Amino acid sequence: MGKLDLFKIFRSNRNHYLPVFAQQATYLLHASSTLCEMTETVDPVQWRKMEKEIKACEVQGDALLTEFHEQLYEGLIRKIKRSDLQTIAMKIDTFLDNINDSAKSIPLYMPKRIDAQIADLAQYINAAADSIKKLMPLFTDLKKNYARILVQCERITELEHAADDTFAEYIGYIFTHESDPIELMKYKNIAEAFELATDAAKSVSDSIRKMLMRYQD
Repeated sequence: MGKLDLFKIFRSNRNHYLPVFAQQATYLLHASSTLCEMTETVDPVQWRKMEKEIKACEVQGDALLTEFHEQLYEGLIRKIKRSDLQTIAMKIDTFLDNINDSAKSIPLYMPKRIDAQIADLAQYINAAADSIKKLMPLFTDLKKNYARILVQCERITELEHAADDTFAEYIGYIFTHESDPIELMKYKNIAEAFELATDAAKSVSDSIRKMLMRYQD
């Protein structure tokens, strides 16, 4: 979507922020799906290729956020408090940044294997991105869609809790079974990057919950 097209949508749609959020969610879902694919191979060539693909999503997301801020302060967005919209947009962008960091960690550390727990963490990230994607159309009417929005927010929270459990289990596993200290640190650092991404997803959900509290009455 080009900047001119996006601007036209802002002008014509009473919920001016929705196209930006929807596009952010699209980048999230594509990046997280690609991250899952990275955990399915041990080919460094494929890792680098997919890492660049995720980086492209992150760069596009940054550009979109900049444009969002321009529209926000030109007064085109009025229905919801600017601070709430800005916080959500920035939290989504941070989630995308964390997905990018997770992707970079694999070709950076060049692990000998991708353990099942890492693949599970990638799936949690992807599922959280999917929930955020499903949330965006519901913003057309916060009161009417209040319950449905909360369902997706709760799903993201549950995914984050599951990721925490998986991360803790994995740290125990590698400290018990990995005898090479260098490899151990590689797996630990990769897992930490993935776990941080699930935390970032929950931060998006928490911000949406706070916004709902203001508009439920």
